[in-house]
Amino acid sequence: MLGSAAPVLAQSSKVPEGTKLAADQTFTYWLQDDLKTLDPDLSTSKDGNDVLQQMFEGLYQQDDHGNLVPALAKSYEVSDDKKTYTFHLRDEKWSNGDPVTAQDFVYAWRRLADPATASQYSWYIELMQVKNAHDVIAGDKKPSELGVKALDDHTLQVTLDSAIPYFRQMLVLSSTFPVPQKVVEKYGSDWTKPENMVVNGPYKLKSWKIGDSIELVKNDAYYDAANVTLTDLKFIPIQDNDQALTRYEAGELDFVQTPAGQYPRLKDEYPDAAHAPPRSCVYAYRFNVGPNGPEALKDVKVRKALSYAINRDIIVDKILKGGQKPAYTWTHWATANFKAPDVAYADMTQQERMDKAKELLKEAGYGPDHPLNLRIMYNTSADHKKIAIAVQQFWKQIGVKSTLENYEWKVYLDKLNGQHDFDVARTAWCADYNEASTYLDVNTSWSDQNSGQWSNSEYDKLMKDSKTAEDPQEDYTKAEKILAEDMPLAPIYAYSLPMLLNPQIKGYPFDNVQLNWYAKNMYKVAK
Repeated sequence: MLGSAAPVLAQSSKVPEGTKLAADQTFTYWLQDDLKTLDPDLSTSKDGNDVLQQMFEGLYQQDDHGNLVPALAKSYEVSDDKKTYTFHLRDEKWSNGDPVTAQDFVYAWRRLADPATASQYSWYIELMQVKNAHDVIAGDKKPSELGVKALDDHTLQVTLDSAIPYFRQMLVLSSTFPVPQKVVEKYGSDWTKPENMVVNGPYKLKSWKIGDSIELVKNDAYYDAANVTLTDLKFIPIQDNDQALTRYEAGELDFVQTPAGQYPRLKDEYPDAAHAPPRSCVYAYRFNVGPNGPEALKDVKVRKALSYAINRDIIVDKILKGGQKPAYTWTHWATANFKAPDVAYADMTQQERMDKAKELLKEAGYGPDHPLNLRIMYNTSADHKKIAIAVQQFWKQIGVKSTLENYEWKVYLDKLNGQHDFDVARTAWCADYNEASTYLDVNTSWSDQNSGQWSNSEYDKLMKDSKTAEDPQEDYTKAEKILAEDMPLAPIYAYSLPMLLNPQIKGYPFDNVQLNWYAKNMYKVAK
């Protein structure tokens, strides 16, 4: 059987000369939760993006270090005012043999912005500053008025309201990928079923068994199929991290995130498989200050008290133990060009923070005779539960009673972003691109991801001004200070990704802080 892999080895430019490949080129990847959708215009999760970027290609991708590299965009020009981009597309086909055209991008972007699509990521097209996006999303202009058009089959023109220096970096996210108009219009919401789905990336959908697995196979119609070595990708959703680890150790998974607290032991046991690279995500507890939230959380003194009482060092050093860092700002420390501001509570000792928390709660009118009761909501995960239990104990020390509410991923998302039905919710944000605005824009009043419905006019103005600033870092610093002062959420830790990766799998981009990985660049060596 090894002989059958030889032609792949001979053809692939990704595999070093002389490498002996495994006969079975399957990569089996752990997902924390099953996906809600495989539609690029509707996807909202990091796991969803990981799957979709194997099936679709947009204008750009990232290399192993997070640098921008062309995908469908073989070249581009930009106008002198930096507001008009003209992209020249290379020849590529959909998996059904149809050509991929500039119109497929136009259709996908209009569909993303169209209120009729009801995408929870429509706001992203507005963050990209695409002309008229705000009015299209609001329903005040037609999708056809969005600032994107096909000059011909291979030429896409995008016009922006404001020039932003990181515009092309934003085109890596799956929300900006093309979708096949004919197929979507023919099948509607069923277009992502295996028997209907058409893609333009290196892998196509073989099967999707809800709660069990998503299987992709090599797409022979992909333009660079000769250089794709892995032939099969399997994504297995397992909510219990300990169970996922057991299945990794049994050889059923090639990748798993290590359960909280176990990375040091696993590093000793599996030194060639254990890694903990920085990952551009931040974990936080968001406070619901909207109409559905408790009255107590509308008081900034209460929000600050709750944040101060969380012992981030215990969470990072005693519970997680996987290279994470305590977070006192919302933006991840490794974000390009980001300089964290001086945040007063970050410099306190934990005892000082606890004393201040008790003082603030008392000033807000809460104490033994008037206790504060809150619900902590999180999605199913042993790690989330451990953190919630710890926070429950930290808050108990300042006289706050809390109950834990655990929901499956889809229900949790609906309560978080749909119904806004929570008091305090576990949340996290992973960078869509490597720039601080990917974090800070989430908290604007117009963001679909601002699940706590916090609103601050000064913050909104800073983020609007940052879009046209020659150097937006000053605006970002001020915005982070507002978050620390108004505390709409409590940052808890900056991610790493403590993981076990089968040592036979090569080509994983450990040096990419967003950890955007592309299976087409990976391969499996023989034992």
